[in-house]
Amino acid sequence: MDERSPASIRARTAELLDRIPPGVTLVAAAKGRTAEEVRAALQGGIRIVGHNYVQEAEAMIAVLGGPATWHMIGHLQRNKVRKAIRLFDLIETLDSLHLAQEIDRRCAVMGKVMPVLVEVNSGRETSKSGVFPEDLEKLVRGLQAYEHIRVEGLMTMGPRFGDPELARPFFRATREAFEHLSRLDLPNVSMQTLSMGMSNSYQIAIEEGANLVRIGTLLFGERPV
Repeated sequence: MDERSPASIRARTAELLDRIPPGVTLVAAAKGRTAEEVRAALQGGIRIVGHNYVQEAEAMIAVLGGPATWHMIGHLQRNKVRKAIRLFDLIETLDSLHLAQEIDRRCAVMGKVMPVLVEVNSGRETSKSGVFPEDLEKLVRGLQAYEHIRVEGLMTMGPRFGDPELARPFFRATREAFEHLSRLDLPNVSMQTLSMGMSNSYQIAIEEGANLVRIGTLLFGERPV
């Protein structure tokens, strides 16, 4: 059977959902996937879809619509904010006050409060977005000033390839930061969601405290080259 056929995707989705521990949510990472492939994952039991690109997500949402919940899981540019806050139920990649200011301004016009996760660049990789761990608390404290943003947790990437054990220190550091922020009990900040781990590293992420994992390849198969 073709690994990217709807039947294969439905079967893998149901199997993976059975393996995920209680209390952990699986987000289907839809970057580079077709609406038909994502539909199959929804039929297999997925409830949350994550996308990296606003424009591609807009087209997919137009086809699939509800009842899925949609997360922004890629770097969000300020010029895409107006559309993003209309499309997504949660933005997982807030990483600066400049971006927060634009989200808050746009949400004020809509009369909406946007749930967000703060993206942590736990590996301090210059090629990745996210706030460095040493700057995280300052950013989160700064976000309290925005009435139309609600901080609900943290997100980190970790290495996408290679030995998943290499990601463990980054996941652990992010979980420790998550716990530290929880203890601060800051107004308008509720540490509910710790989003860590992808197809190659989700098991390590769960061991280190993730309660949300973002998985693409294990659900949909390898993306075509």
